Amino acid sequence: MFPDDCIQSIVGANKWWEATAEQAVNRGTLVFAFAPHIDQIPYTFEPVGRAEPGRHSDAILRVAPLRADAQLKPTDLPVAAMTLHSGEVWAAYRAKRRPCLILGCGSPAVDATLTRGTPRSATAPTMLVAPYYGATRKGALRTGFKPEFVERVRHCEYPQFIWDVLPFPGGEESILRLDHLQPIGTHSNSYKLSGFRLTQAAVEILDEHLSWLLYGGVKEESWLALYRAEIEATFGK
Repeated sequence: MFPDDCIQSIVGANKWWEATAEQAVNRGTLVFAFAPHIDQIPYTFEPVGRAEPGRHSDAILRVAPLRADAQLKPTDLPVAAMTLHSGEVWAAYRAKRRPCLILGCGSPAVDATLTRGTPRSATAPTMLVAPYYGATRKGALRTGFKPEFVERVRHCEYPQFIWDVLPFPGGEESILRLDHLQPIGTHSNSYKLSGFRLTQAAVEILDEHLSWLLYGGVKEESWLALYRAEIEATFGK
């Protein structure tokens, strides 16, 4: 159930999420995917020795923070499973499987004749997703957010955050981070379908929020402008 002071109430609580059995993904499809913790310092792995002399499949690794201004040091220790090309490093991030909303998908495949001789990764199609973060505290597993902050997000005071209730049993409050927009692969191993998607009206509001974040300002007579006017009339600025 959605409270009265959220933008979902503008279109109607039963017109925000809808169940879907489609296997194809579209803008507004809710999936599960591993999303890295954006604010962390990544780590790099550097082979520094052999686990056993003469074995090229195993190595002893040094783990160190990966800095953008670090000087890359080429290694002369070949490891079969850790081949690197010039300018490359092995990077590791902590990640968590989160509900993610698809905002961009369906990029056309590039003609194979145009990519012959280049790595597949250079033109492989991707999808753009934004992750959800749980809004409420959950023991030692999740710190959540302050209720005062959650309320301000629910009132659409920030372009980068969207308050929501995910359509699963228990209806957990969550915050969508549009400023954590990131690519995932289109292979089915990269995500898991949830069985839900946003309605067309909800996608329109999502696009207004995204436009607000990218370009600044909210258009007059938009869903967001209408909602913000109601909030200011009820709660004040």
